[in-house]
Amino acid sequence: MSEPKVMDQQVGRRRENWASQVGFVLAAAGSAIGLGNIWRFPYLTGTNGGAAFVLIYLAAIILIGYPIMITEMAIGRKSQRNAYGAFAALAPGTPWWLVGALGVLTGFVILSYYSVVGGWGVAYVFKTLLGMLPKGTDFAGAFVGHITATWEPIFWHAVFMGVTTAIIAAGVVKGIQRWSEILMPMLAVCLFILVIRSVTLPGAMAGLSFYLKPDFSTINAKTLLDAVSQAFFSLSLGMGCMITYGSYVSSKEDLTRSAAYVVSLDTAAAFVAGLAILPAVFALGFEPGAGAGLTFITLPAVFAEMPLGGFFGVVFFFLISIAALTSAISLLEVVVAWLVDEKGWNRQRAALLTGIGCFLFGLPTTLGYGVLSNITFLGMDLLDTYDWIANSIFLPLGGLLTAIFAGYVWGTRNVAEEANKGSTGMAVGEWWAFLIRFVVPIAIAIIMLSGIYQKIAG
Repeated sequence: MSEPKVMDQQVGRRRENWASQVGFVLAAAGSAIGLGNIWRFPYLTGTNGGAAFVLIYLAAIILIGYPIMITEMAIGRKSQRNAYGAFAALAPGTPWWLVGALGVLTGFVILSYYSVVGGWGVAYVFKTLLGMLPKGTDFAGAFVGHITATWEPIFWHAVFMGVTTAIIAAGVVKGIQRWSEILMPMLAVCLFILVIRSVTLPGAMAGLSFYLKPDFSTINAKTLLDAVSQAFFSLSLGMGCMITYGSYVSSKEDLTRSAAYVVSLDTAAAFVAGLAILPAVFALGFEPGAGAGLTFITLPAVFAEMPLGGFFGVVFFFLISIAALTSAISLLEVVVAWLVDEKGWNRQRAALLTGIGCFLFGLPTTLGYGVLSNITFLGMDLLDTYDWIANSIFLPLGGLLTAIFAGYVWGTRNVAEEANKGSTGMAVGEWWAFLIRFVVPIAIAIIMLSGIYQKIAG
């Protein structure tokens, strides 16, 4: 199979760059910090024994997350193209452009249902603000009632997608960077407020002990797989986001240091989210491993029991909404950058039509708990089906092929040369080459195959 004709995006227009390293780091961190940090990490910690899981997760971040993030950013900066165009440019005349095409498809699919969940978060900001979730509420019933309705979740899905589209349409600097510089500090403030309230609750020490005192007897094969999976997925890897964001980085910027900042901020956000959630859950006697219910059922009940619980509930769901939005921005940019670079569309047209397309493609997942609840796949509803296909197949496959491409096709020497441009001392070398050629592909392959086997066998 031959490479399709790639339009030279440099002809007729200059590619926009981030205005500063700080802006790039905040935008990339915003992409990485999402619902996986604020919701998925705390409940995985709760279901996998606490502190021991956290330590394994940190090791996976260092051994897998950081190497592949550097790789994706280097691919983007070297090619100065979107995810699709990057592989086509660096390996012309080969089928490797398919890896980039997979990234564009993955971004589209994930955003289509991510917007639905983001809409839930925005809806709960207003429900909590308006006092619709007081103490004594049947929180499980309230959540089920929301997601099984027809028009209410569609409305919030449209609101969330509309805001995301407007930010992307404004451009890299005036849209993505400007709003990342606003939203990321707000996210940090929300987390800080929740941590202070959580750790000062009577009985919070039990949650802190669970979270910070390792018990290695709780470790099993599932713990290892969940930790590696979370490390990979929480950094927005394998979906073209970091390749696309890397393509807007100047060759003068220190890429390896920027990647380290992004990984550090993402990890810190996940860790602090655990501090904000688990002590409060333990203090009030709730189940820490409640899965999706931890966010929309357990935590509203926790806030309802707190003094000033309404205020802290609004802060929490505002936090959820910000985290979802910063990640959604990067997902939409993957698709928009492809249309701008390869198809010659202007940014506003690309953003509007892609936003509408994602909204429409996400409608079945919005209705999958209500009028379309009879449609299932391997026992999963439509939203879980979208999520499983994207997270268990598309993402790890994209990450695996990217690691193989860097290690054996484009070559570790070329990647390192690009990554080390502008380096001020934090350079990649043989340690990174060993990880990207051997450790990363093997770990990702195990995660992907294990996840598929467990779902089909289960």
